[in-house]
Amino acid sequence: MKLTNNLKIDDFQRVIFENEKIELDDSLLEKVNESFQFLKKFSEKKIIYGVNTGFGPMAQYRIKDSDKHQLQYNLIRSHSSGTGNPLKPDAVKAAMLARLSSLSQAKSAVHPSVIMLLKELINRDITPLIFEHGGVGASGDLVQLAHLALVLIGEGEVFYKGERKSTKEVFDAENLTPLNIEIREGIAMMNGTSVMTGIGINNTFYAKKMVDYSVRFSCAINEIVQAFDDHYSESLNATKKHLGQQKVAQLMRGYLADSQLIRKREDYLYNGENNEEIFKDKVQEYYSLRCVPQILGPVLDTVEFTENVLENEVNSANDNPIIIPEEEHVYHGGNFHGDYISLEMDKLKIVVTKLTMLAERQLNYLLNSKINEILPPFVNLGKLGFNFGMQGVQFTATSTTAENQMLSNPMYVHSIPNNNDNQDIVSMGTNAALICEKVIENAFEVLAIELITIVQAIEYLGFKDKVSASTRKLYDDVREIVPAFSEDLVMYPFVGKVKTYLKNS
Repeated sequence: MKLTNNLKIDDFQRVIFENEKIELDDSLLEKVNESFQFLKKFSEKKIIYGVNTGFGPMAQYRIKDSDKHQLQYNLIRSHSSGTGNPLKPDAVKAAMLARLSSLSQAKSAVHPSVIMLLKELINRDITPLIFEHGGVGASGDLVQLAHLALVLIGEGEVFYKGERKSTKEVFDAENLTPLNIEIREGIAMMNGTSVMTGIGINNTFYAKKMVDYSVRFSCAINEIVQAFDDHYSESLNATKKHLGQQKVAQLMRGYLADSQLIRKREDYLYNGENNEEIFKDKVQEYYSLRCVPQILGPVLDTVEFTENVLENEVNSANDNPIIIPEEEHVYHGGNFHGDYISLEMDKLKIVVTKLTMLAERQLNYLLNSKINEILPPFVNLGKLGFNFGMQGVQFTATSTTAENQMLSNPMYVHSIPNNNDNQDIVSMGTNAALICEKVIENAFEVLAIELITIVQAIEYLGFKDKVSASTRKLYDDVREIVPAFSEDLVMYPFVGKVKTYLKNS
């Protein structure tokens, strides 16, 4: 993939999940070098933050010319202070690509060697050890990006071929040369929103996949109960002017087009032949089946809006100060502030939690025989009272959904002043992205339990040859992982394998 100044979410997907290699255009490197050379000359006899001053509240202290390079090393080493679990390698790789994109805007005045080394690390799948705790998302992801910068200067640790190793050992093996810090490489590598943005891009990738699964699972349950088709009809959904709702309804119509189980209302309730006092057929289904376009529509709208915000961020210069050679000026400001990402991650985790709640309610509908009136309790294919069916895993789904509800409280409004009150209002964007990642992981677990239950229900009813092609594929794929069972099984390995299938397929 040729690196451009207009990266898309799909570009990240190809690099992060399909290991596509990055190429750098000569014109891009020339532009980066022009920015570097401009600042080197422009900064003479001028006071420029982070070049010849201290950092943060220490900016009032002048740094001697002889100490300027050491200042950058001091910044990187002192802020490599993260704690907690290491970030996942795909999250780090996404953060590296986001940082590469930002620095390639040629508004940070880094030496081209920074761009080239970042590219090599990404292409060789060398991911720095970065910890989850440390970022407040104001001067960007300072602590997390310090760990990235630490690796670029040949220090710290990396993950390489599945193992955690010293950077020096891996650089020696790969014949890579650490950076020689120039005028502002330390602050330029650390000042930015690239970690929260990279994690956020991965989050949207999984969230979008999850929306599609939720639509397909909803379709399958509508088939199981032989629902009427009008609640996802084009005519009904066109009367509400929300694109997400209309898109979800359209997806449902596509997935259910070849189903032999979905019914038309005019054939049963509109034919003038029904004289029952109490109707055998449900006039309309429970909300978790009937209101899928209205529930998942805003989820889809939010995911797509979040993708747009993330693409804007990743193609922006999110540094401070910003160097604009064509104007022969250096602007001091706060492009490193992560509020855009923080807010979107909070919104995304809220809608993923709502999707989780829908899955949990649909699961409960299948498991409660008094509600669905067509399946045994807990979709138990064994002996009632003696066997348990899907009873045990419902507790897990309920517990996990409850955790998502708690985690959906916003980080965006949890600013705590720090840095001697220099950073007096912060975004907490990195925390927001990481909590959103956790909510997404939880949601996949609930969806996995729901899918196993759907397949067991199809088994009980003998519907596998009548369901749509979409549902039949889900059935066949799950049956490769989980056998049809009437005797009780240890369920956790199967739930884990189905979760992996959902994330990776």
